[in-house]
Amino acid sequence: MLRDEIITVFGGSGFVGRHVVRALAKAGYRVRVASRRPHIAQDLRVMGVVGQVQLVQANLRVPASVERALDGASGVVNLVGVLNESGRQTFTRLHAQGARTVAEAAAAAGVSKFVHISAIGADAGSPSRYARTKAEGEAFVRDALPSATVLRPSIVFGTDDGFFNMFAGMARWVPALPLFGGGKTRFQPVFAGDVAEAVLAAFEREDTAGQTYELGGPGIYTFADLMRFILREIDRPRLLLPVPWAIGSVIAMLSEMAAALPFVQPVITRDQLIQLRRDNVVAEDARTLADLGVEAETVESIVPSYLVRYRRYGQFHERHAD
Repeated sequence: MLRDEIITVFGGSGFVGRHVVRALAKAGYRVRVASRRPHIAQDLRVMGVVGQVQLVQANLRVPASVERALDGASGVVNLVGVLNESGRQTFTRLHAQGARTVAEAAAAAGVSKFVHISAIGADAGSPSRYARTKAEGEAFVRDALPSATVLRPSIVFGTDDGFFNMFAGMARWVPALPLFGGGKTRFQPVFAGDVAEAVLAAFEREDTAGQTYELGGPGIYTFADLMRFILREIDRPRLLLPVPWAIGSVIAMLSEMAAALPFVQPVITRDQLIQLRRDNVVAEDARTLADLGVEAETVESIVPSYLVRYRRYGQFHERHAD
């Protein structure tokens, strides 16, 4: 049975956004997906019953389009973000100014529930532009809507993620995978479906208003651990090559230069390298998925199901790599 509430999801056509739209639709909410290019997200309509999921065009750089997307909505999820800057899609415009535009428009529209997706490591004093602008976005949201719920995930994994898929894809063509800084940085990967369940819990529970939650899975791994796991799953033994930070900076600069070509994505940027110097795990005193009533899935239970596409001899060939 459909509820009366409309929830507008900014960034709902992205990797995590699709999981969020599915979870909200399954719970009976009417979902309005606000996207710059709704014509490429028509498949989202089938995540609910006929008419339950609506697609609208909106651009965070155009406040009038944001206001239209909020018309009649009682809840908002802001998922808009980028890992790499490209053209007008910069960290400042999306993470900071974009979050401000959405939050202020939502406040003016009288929206009662607002969920903002940030990131572990958001820090106004960070040398990373990504981390700084994530913190700025949180501050703008809090200023406009003190009752907003902020969710900070670690690396998010799932079928179309940009981490496990990227390094598994690299391993098909290169003899070695890099371990920047020796691969000692720690991560706490979280399943995209669990992030979506956290968003749903933020709407369903009254005690989430004004709170910040850090979202991580049940396991903590070093970067080197994750590279070994990937190589094991795709059955492609490769050298793991420790790369000092200074050499990593040169590699990142060359990667950014290559990304200036059409259809080329950088393997790593200098800003991402800065982020890699700091562990990406849930703080000991943070509110977590458990506080939202979400039981987190493990990397081992989900990731192998979609890394099979990178195996040398296909899905059903027995693995030999250790």
